[in-house]
Amino acid sequence: MQAREKLQMETPPSLSCPSTPRWNVERPFLTGRFLQETKGISRLADTKGLSLDSFSPGMDKAIGCYDTAVQELIVIDDLMSALIGIEGRYISIKSVHGMEDCITFQVDASMDLALQELAKRVFPLCESYLLIDQFVESRSQFKNGVVNHAFAAALRALLLDYQAMVAQLEHQFRLGRLSIHGLWFYCQPLMGSMQALSTVVKKASANNCTGSAVLNLLQSQSKAMAGDNAVRSLLEKMTQCASKAYLGILERWIYEGVIDDPYGEFFIAENKCLHKDSLAQDYDAKYWRQRYSLKEGIPGFLANIAGTILTTGKYLNVMRECGHNVQVPSSENSKLMSFGSNHQYLECIKAAYNFASSELLNLIKEKYDLMGKLRSIKHYLLLDQGDFLVHFMDIARDELTKKLEEISVEKLQSLLDLALRTTAAAADPCHEDLTCCVERTSLLKTLGTLKDLETRAFSDDNGTEEPMSITGLETFALSYKVQWPLSIVISRKALTKYQLIFRFLFHCKHVDRQLCGAWQVHQGVRALNLRGTAIPRSALLCRSMLKFINSLLHYLTFEVLEPNWHMMCNKMQNAKSIDEVIQYHDSFLDKCLKECLLLLPELLKKVEKLKLLCLQYAAATQWLISSCIDIPKVEEVSDASLMSDKSKQWRSRSLSLALNKTTQNITVTESILKFEREFNAELQNLGPILSSNSQAEPYLTHLAQWILGIRNDQ
Repeated sequence: MQAREKLQMETPPSLSCPSTPRWNVERPFLTGRFLQETKGISRLADTKGLSLDSFSPGMDKAIGCYDTAVQELIVIDDLMSALIGIEGRYISIKSVHGMEDCITFQVDASMDLALQELAKRVFPLCESYLLIDQFVESRSQFKNGVVNHAFAAALRALLLDYQAMVAQLEHQFRLGRLSIHGLWFYCQPLMGSMQALSTVVKKASANNCTGSAVLNLLQSQSKAMAGDNAVRSLLEKMTQCASKAYLGILERWIYEGVIDDPYGEFFIAENKCLHKDSLAQDYDAKYWRQRYSLKEGIPGFLANIAGTILTTGKYLNVMRECGHNVQVPSSENSKLMSFGSNHQYLECIKAAYNFASSELLNLIKEKYDLMGKLRSIKHYLLLDQGDFLVHFMDIARDELTKKLEEISVEKLQSLLDLALRTTAAAADPCHEDLTCCVERTSLLKTLGTLKDLETRAFSDDNGTEEPMSITGLETFALSYKVQWPLSIVISRKALTKYQLIFRFLFHCKHVDRQLCGAWQVHQGVRALNLRGTAIPRSALLCRSMLKFINSLLHYLTFEVLEPNWHMMCNKMQNAKSIDEVIQYHDSFLDKCLKECLLLLPELLKKVEKLKLLCLQYAAATQWLISSCIDIPKVEEVSDASLMSDKSKQWRSRSLSLALNKTTQNITVTESILKFEREFNAELQNLGPILSSNSQAEPYLTHLAQWILGIRNDQ
């Protein structure tokens, strides 16, 4: 036993804690171990002038040589020693070979059989005392944790009462008033309690239990002894004593948000490597989810409320990080130092949670104006107020049409600042938080890389290829500077989802502007005689394309973004905690992504193909119209006799030129017809997909009606 404890002393603990001085183990008179190491000292013998060795077993006569009455006195004297873990002259302590924790008491074989049986009845109490005493000595070391310290202290107090009882029994024995039957009578009530405690310490020692494992062991043992009221009460008292230190750690956590856990016993772990500033860059928001997390080994009486306890401390930590003074009501401070069947400690924890939740929610909503920040983001990233965007697209057109490697983000930022300062956005105090960026991949490719959006079809489908040369119009995005603590709600992941929606809307706006330009070109030539040209047919195609893109934009803004935004705002007004706010905000973004077709690969690819056709047609409109209206008119000469040779030559050249223009007109007509066929084919393919998906996704019903309406109009 001593060698094993030395080994434990030399093994470095996993946590930095004070080490027990070596002399506390090497000097047995400081620990009480000398009592077990002393051999055969009889308190009835006269020790004057005699050495310890003269009283060792084997030096005395066999107990069977004495009369039965004398044997009884000797046995009682030895039992008094055995009750406090000391060997007698005829009662010895033996360790089972290979099982150092298993200790047995043995009697001299020559003892009277009746006395042997009575002595053996008392031995379990002696063994229990010895095991408990050794547990108290070993578990009082620093490295075993505060729960073991508290449990050992409670056991030490119990052993003091036990030793006082033994002293009283010895006093009665000195007075000649105690027989061996009387000794058994007084010891019998303690047997159950001491054996139950010895069972606990055996299991705790065998499994090297610390912290919540000790509490769970005590609690399970007390439930197992439900039939013995006295033993169960004792175990419950021990559980309460051992849990006081643990509840002290818990109290600091739910009232201050501080983990005061020097030995790593608490069921909440803190990852100090994660900092609040990481929320602005970390897509997974690990700070909020992993800065504080639950560990294994939650006490049984806290298992059902562990999540609430974790959240309470997290909320308090956020407020402390914000410099907010957290003042928990003083009436709640003293209720957590014990727990029992009345579950008052649960009410205390719930009260602390409600306080922390309401305080943090009010702090973020009132002081940091969460809804104001979200409205500002909606204005810019969801194009709620797009006057600045129109101005920006006008002044940044040349820069946005460049290839990715040629775009200057600094120039785009300066143009964006100019657009913000010269439009109604200048009245928004948050407009300075808006920044611009240029992504490296197209929208489809970006969606394929976000695994949490479940868009594997984007990356798995070989038909989706990255354009050979994409410009800033396909990759331009806005970003937003979000400071702590609003970054808890508006995290990097949330901003990424906002940016995906913005890129889709921005490109749709670009397509709409290009088609509007093409329509204006058509309107500019209406006064000319266009009979016999392909311009009327081109105007009809341009109108169909405009109706398509306008229907799409109307659906995205008025059927998806606005209704979902108002639903989110209504839910946030009734939110009870910051976690509910985060949940409502994330649900809003996920629903918008899905209803904006960004999570429906088949539909999105069709829409992107239609937008590409619209852009190709808008880019070719100027050439198509100029090729049609430049065809010269051939003058008719009624009098053939007046025609001179020169006029005949001119007419010949005119006919040749007219023939060339007619050929060019045919080419233009074929180009317009090709655009029309491709657009109608894609539109026709999109209609059935929308119709079939609208049965499972009702939000697509309106979009399907509009798309089918465009096709029917044609």
